[in-house]
Amino acid sequence: MLKMLLDPVGGIVLTNDGHAILREIDVTHPAAKSMIELSRTQDEEVGDGTTTVIILAGEILAQTFPHIEKNIHPVVIISALKDALEDALKVIHDVSKPVDLSDEDAMVKIIGASIGTKFVARWSDLMCKLALTAVKTVAREEADGRKEIDIKRYARVEKVPGGEIEDSRVLDGVMLNKDITHPKMRRRIEKPRVLLLDCPLEYKKGESQTNIEITKDTDWNRILQIEEEQVKAMCEAITKYKPDLVITEKGVSDLAQHYLLKENITALRRVKKSDNNRIARATGATIVNRVEDIRESDIGTRCGLFNIELIGDEYFTFLTECENPGACTVLLRGPSKDILNEIDRNLQDAMSVARNVMFEPRLSPGGGAVEMAISVKLAEKAKEIEGVKQWPYKAVSDAMEVIPRTLIQNCGGNSIRVLTSLRAKHAEGQYTYGIDGDKGKVVDMNEYGVWEPETIKLQSIKTAIESACLLLRVDDIVSGVRKQDDKQQGIQGPKDE
Repeated sequence: MLKMLLDPVGGIVLTNDGHAILREIDVTHPAAKSMIELSRTQDEEVGDGTTTVIILAGEILAQTFPHIEKNIHPVVIISALKDALEDALKVIHDVSKPVDLSDEDAMVKIIGASIGTKFVARWSDLMCKLALTAVKTVAREEADGRKEIDIKRYARVEKVPGGEIEDSRVLDGVMLNKDITHPKMRRRIEKPRVLLLDCPLEYKKGESQTNIEITKDTDWNRILQIEEEQVKAMCEAITKYKPDLVITEKGVSDLAQHYLLKENITALRRVKKSDNNRIARATGATIVNRVEDIRESDIGTRCGLFNIELIGDEYFTFLTECENPGACTVLLRGPSKDILNEIDRNLQDAMSVARNVMFEPRLSPGGGAVEMAISVKLAEKAKEIEGVKQWPYKAVSDAMEVIPRTLIQNCGGNSIRVLTSLRAKHAEGQYTYGIDGDKGKVVDMNEYGVWEPETIKLQSIKTAIESACLLLRVDDIVSGVRKQDDKQQGIQGPKDE
């Protein structure tokens, strides 16, 4: 189910993403703030499993709290939790299997598991392919063999209301919400020579206040002439290299537009720094800071087509058909802004999952199978531990069952009966068995096809247990904030009795 949130500005957020919901909630309790921070960390690190982290951390604290009431020292409990974490990570590694990155169907299935419960599940295949194409486009192999996949900087999502969700696509290049500076400039250029600038094509103005003393009436005309000559010199320095398209992050004066138009050069102005960087990567151009420094090697020639289209009531610039672009734009279409924002959030999760699999090509069974495998293994191992440490160690084993239990409850199944049946399967060593999230039955994940990247499981369990350890170390809260009543009383002075 989706949640509708009203943000402080009065906007609406429609989502069922754990991190997006918690980000909008305003809490005052310091422990709750710490828990919300967990979902943010999980979202930034791996992009999925934000709700899992919160549920796990809360359950671990709930299971270990009775032991504090029995006067077992927090340090002993934390030591047991750290041991349980080590063993849990080994179990995850044992039940995981490697994946072939060249198998596109397997990759689509993995990404599909991350958005199966989200709003875009209806268009799962389309979204998975968009995410996979975008990640493969921006992936680069460094000289030392390292992989660089920077989806934040080079995979931009452009949301345009209107059309149908099925019209969404990944462009093999860059798209900008810009129009040409002069109406007579060319709107379509095949194989353009692209020049990127980080300087204004205007006459230089004074830094602050500039005073000029004029003694003769001809001096004023000379000043205007110098300004024109300066702009003309700039344009001549550009036209010498015969570019078809000039894109600058700063302004372009009317006079500069006139000179560029005479040479049949199209110009775009006030482009964002981040967009300019993506264009540089896609077209092979280098951003130049002064027109005097332009070299032939700075001109980008890898772009196949430059054209400007009217979508809705806005003009958009497309630089597409780039050879080996290294940067891309995902164009999302949909009925309204709120829906597009939710699709964007889901697509970001899908891209993060695709990126994680590229870095660590190992998969773990989904549907609560990994958590149940950890629970059964830790319960067995807890019997071998001597002393009071055994109880908090066993508490982690019990806490892990919360994930399959929640999955059963979410689809209205009988949690006690199904959980017992799942526990029996795992006790026999069948670690791939988990919960069918639609019917609430025990199924083999090899046949059901829900697999998740190993990194998500590792990160969520590390984050949950470590945050539980942190909160267990706290024995008191000291507030440095004065209450509102005390503040007002301090302003008004003491009351007369």
